[in-house]
Amino acid sequence: MTDADQVRTSVVEVALGKLDLDTKARLLAGQDMWSLPALPEIGLQSLVMSDGPIGVRGVRWTADDPSIALPSPTALAAAWDPELARRAGRLLAQEARRKGVHVLLAPTVNLHRSPLGGRHFECYSEDPHLTGAIGSGYVNGVQDGGVGTTVKHFVGNEAETDRFTVDSVIAPRPLRELYLAPFEAIVANAHPWGIMTAYNQVNGTTMTEHRYLVNEVLRGEWGFDGYNVSDWMAARSTTGDIEGGLDVAMPGPTTVYGPALAEAVRAGEVSESVVDDAVRNVLRLAARVGALEGAPAVVEAAPAPVDGQALARELAARGFVLVRNEAVPDRSAALPLDASGGRTVALCGAAARDARVLGGGSATVFPERIVSPLDGLAAALPDGALTFSVGADPSDELVPADQGFELRAVCRDASGAVIGEGSLPTGQVQWIGDDLPAGATYETMASIEVSGTFVPRESGEHAFGTRGLGAFSLAVDGRTLWEGVQEMGNEADPFEAFFGAPSERARVTIAEGEPVEVSLTYQVPDVSALPLKAIMFSLLHLGPRSDPDELIAEAVAAARAADTAVVVVATTERVESEGFDRQDLTLPGRQDDLVRAVAAVNPNTVVVVNAGSPVELPWREDVAAVLLTWFPGQEGGAALADVLLGDAEPGGRLPTTWPARFADAPVTEVVPTEGRLEYGESLFIGYRAYEKHGVAPAFPFGHGLGYTDWAYESVEATADTVRVRLTNSGTRPGREVVQVYLAPVCDPVERPASWLAAFAGVSAGPGETVEAVIALPARAFEIWDQETSGWQRIGGTYEVRASHSHGDTRLTATLDIA
Repeated sequence: MTDADQVRTSVVEVALGKLDLDTKARLLAGQDMWSLPALPEIGLQSLVMSDGPIGVRGVRWTADDPSIALPSPTALAAAWDPELARRAGRLLAQEARRKGVHVLLAPTVNLHRSPLGGRHFECYSEDPHLTGAIGSGYVNGVQDGGVGTTVKHFVGNEAETDRFTVDSVIAPRPLRELYLAPFEAIVANAHPWGIMTAYNQVNGTTMTEHRYLVNEVLRGEWGFDGYNVSDWMAARSTTGDIEGGLDVAMPGPTTVYGPALAEAVRAGEVSESVVDDAVRNVLRLAARVGALEGAPAVVEAAPAPVDGQALARELAARGFVLVRNEAVPDRSAALPLDASGGRTVALCGAAARDARVLGGGSATVFPERIVSPLDGLAAALPDGALTFSVGADPSDELVPADQGFELRAVCRDASGAVIGEGSLPTGQVQWIGDDLPAGATYETMASIEVSGTFVPRESGEHAFGTRGLGAFSLAVDGRTLWEGVQEMGNEADPFEAFFGAPSERARVTIAEGEPVEVSLTYQVPDVSALPLKAIMFSLLHLGPRSDPDELIAEAVAAARAADTAVVVVATTERVESEGFDRQDLTLPGRQDDLVRAVAAVNPNTVVVVNAGSPVELPWREDVAAVLLTWFPGQEGGAALADVLLGDAEPGGRLPTTWPARFADAPVTEVVPTEGRLEYGESLFIGYRAYEKHGVAPAFPFGHGLGYTDWAYESVEATADTVRVRLTNSGTRPGREVVQVYLAPVCDPVERPASWLAAFAGVSAGPGETVEAVIALPARAFEIWDQETSGWQRIGGTYEVRASHSHGDTRLTATLDIA
């Protein structure tokens, strides 16, 4: 313990001693959606939290205070670089400090158990070691900036279906070796200041009440000394939660803590010493972030400023995974593109123009700008070198009003007087808790009008609609076109209701470039009885519907006339979002047809796949190159131009296995049966399962191509270190991720045939030789012994594989372990 730690501990104890029971109980309950109450009598500021996996939203869902939008966590993991993750964390800490936020509700380190997981874009990987390494980098970076992290969702939250109530049934070995492992690694290597417990149960016990996993494992075995906060609305039992190790119940002001907790103590149901332990954890957090008077913050001076746009661009390129890059006429590889000598590029796909840069749900932020693939390539290529055609749209459904719309939300009371207003980046209103325009309150709001102008980019019949529950009135060009009420359907999750099926309400013929007035008025219902007050609805729009075959034909004509065709395909918020899981792995709309048609006329076809997690690519062997960009953040289009034109190398390796088809995915069960989701596959998820079942994926875990070649020359292995010597045998500088897998030669226990033990990145110029020195963690040779409830080292002979990917072993060494 450092001197500063001792001072903080002393200040915390003095502050705790000044608080009475009611004040202590109140401190453990959120005062609103995002903060804990200030206690001036002990010099405690209000602790402010914010969602923050890819950007810091702050306490208001508004575009008036924009946020840097980084690539998705899947993209960050694809870089296989903990130090890069640390740099991303430092930028987010900078953003948090700017917005007055003390704690980020991130990172999400649940595993990619099944490709159907709807929220996997917000998680890192299918592998616990990679997840723990990237998560540790992120946590260290954020906390380098003096801002706390909240590692989530502890634990067993690998699917969205019935996430509030599902019982994840996980045997002790996979629970320890897979699902708890990233949390354990982050606690050991990054010392996070917070953990968020999940909605779900694990083996019959709700996580916010799980004494064994929280008090005995997290705090006892691992030594975690931070605060434990519930996922929002997850806390359900006053005594169960406080006895189960939950420190803070969010959000407020009505929670199972506060007065209810004080009463439980007075009734003898809870010991006040247990409450003191929870308060001590909260005060320790406040001391660390500089919110407790007299206690030195862990970081008293902010680190050097980070250029957010530049780092977002670098992160995107470093996470792009080039999974295919074949020879084309007159060239040894399709990428990087040859943009010299008047060569032309035909860009197609609606996803190239209307970029989706982040996944749906609570991680959403509003960036100051978004660079689409069309924007990025148009800026990078010479005039006349680029053409664009829609080709195919990922969705033919209405979406929140965006392109061509300038909108505001105006809140009125019952008399019609304006009581608050603010700008909207899209037609989507999502106000939760006190996240309301200044002056507006739930008690005084009678209506909300989303209004503004719309300038169409094409002439024809435009559809307008709504999404959300309640009474609406829709007007376009001064005419009321629809009035009615949307009732609740069979949605089980509020995010599913909000992001669910849109309803078309009217169609209007509008001319290109002619501005029209639009308005959607929503009658605010009485939400006083709700435990969490919220208003969520959308004004939706869909442009003129063109014949899909005609759109594809236009793209084919452009591709036939160009030297290179670049097709951008993508998922949508109806496919990947918080609140629901996926049904299959197919790309929506006619996008597969578009790729096939373009590839048939241009042998130099490059496909850019913008998806947060795996999708089927049935045409993958018919195109010259395939580049996976995940959800690439606000600078994604600029980074795409950098990579396609060779100004940057695609630095990513797959953090999760991509199946050839959905039927090949080893784990597809994400829907509970009678409330229970059985993790019956035990240790065999991801690449472990593909190898066990002898199934070849489309692209293996760890796969990724750069713009140079690497010759692996030698490998030496001891029980704690692997040394790999390799040479950049290509003509360009590059970076290689050396992956070390262990494979027991004759296994005395049931284990996967091989597993990732460690990795390291090396960089070298053409012809340069480098050595990767990679530490082997002791845990790589251990299993969780269910009989002794402890870790057991498994001796014997291991094959140590120095690999380019799980499917591409370059060198092996034999290692005998006692």
